[in-house]
Amino acid sequence: MSVLRHGAIAAAALLGLAAGSAAARPVTDCPNRDTPFSVDSPLIDLLLSPAARKIVEDTSGRSLANGPPRFVGTTPPTFSAILSLRKAGMFTGLKDDQMPAIDAKLRALPVTAADRVARCARYDNDVPAFRLTPGKPHLLLFEKINGFKDEPSVNAAHAAFVAMAGRKGWDIVATQSGGAFNPATLRRFDAVIWNNISGDVLTLAQRKAFQQYLAGGGSFVAVHGSAGDPTYFWDWYPDKLLGARFLMHPMNPQFQEARIAVNKDHPLAKALPAEWRMTDEWYSFSTNPRSVGAKVVLTLDESTYKPVGMMGIDLRMGDHPLAWTNCIGRGKMFYSAIGHRPETYSQPEYVALLEAALGWAVERKACS
Repeated sequence: MSVLRHGAIAAAALLGLAAGSAAARPVTDCPNRDTPFSVDSPLIDLLLSPAARKIVEDTSGRSLANGPPRFVGTTPPTFSAILSLRKAGMFTGLKDDQMPAIDAKLRALPVTAADRVARCARYDNDVPAFRLTPGKPHLLLFEKINGFKDEPSVNAAHAAFVAMAGRKGWDIVATQSGGAFNPATLRRFDAVIWNNISGDVLTLAQRKAFQQYLAGGGSFVAVHGSAGDPTYFWDWYPDKLLGARFLMHPMNPQFQEARIAVNKDHPLAKALPAEWRMTDEWYSFSTNPRSVGAKVVLTLDESTYKPVGMMGIDLRMGDHPLAWTNCIGRGKMFYSAIGHRPETYSQPEYVALLEAALGWAVERKACS
């Protein structure tokens, strides 16, 4: 069982975690289980296959072992789970003109039974058993991370959400198990919170259960890293649920002070000032959530910081949404790009926004 235990039985009791879980079945329906190898495969799947790795190294003349450890590791959390070989070129040294030859050889490589097992190993079917208090809104704090994991920000967000639930009288439980995403478990919760989730974490059946949960009126609340992967292997998640694809964040410096403008007409903005300034890692997106009908709560004033990424890439969006809501079927979604620095989760304005978002998510009102 992979439920967070916080190191003590008392803490587990506080979060309503039961002592056991249903027996886990081996994962056989992971995404890309049978997909041919290619330069657009998850990099981790190429690294896990000795034959695929040999093709890449022999064709390119470069050893993948020489790449930065956090980018070529095969044990999650690892950057190789959120990169394809094509996207990883800047880290591996592979050139664009080498990709066609590598791709052709990879696609001719059979996907073996061992490859399928290795591809599915980072997913799970562990179904946590939760104790929930009747008569209270129920929140599921989801924390399974296969890609990039920044422990300080994850821990700070976790503590902030637990504290909010305590103040508001909401019942909150936490898990690192993708197996929680099944119809029977999800229907017990008013909202699911994704705490800086990075990497593909749900099996095909779990994806379907999550989509049905939202379509039927469930709620999704997510922060920062939950929309920060450079490569996605589930298009519905960035394109339909989030409505935005991560582009990059500034690197020189990475953390900058900037002005945040608040849309005071948005229902979540009632307790917020018209604007505030704070320091964080500012995401830019290659797509704008307004294009899928999202209602923006916060926008970032690009004139108040230096929106320049690696290699001098211009990260200006013009209209730069930072937090927004949308309706997914009968369900609700909220996302905020704020949250890399642990300090953000104690910033009064940001805490007020997240509390408002959770309150909106658990309201038994139709999304509008």
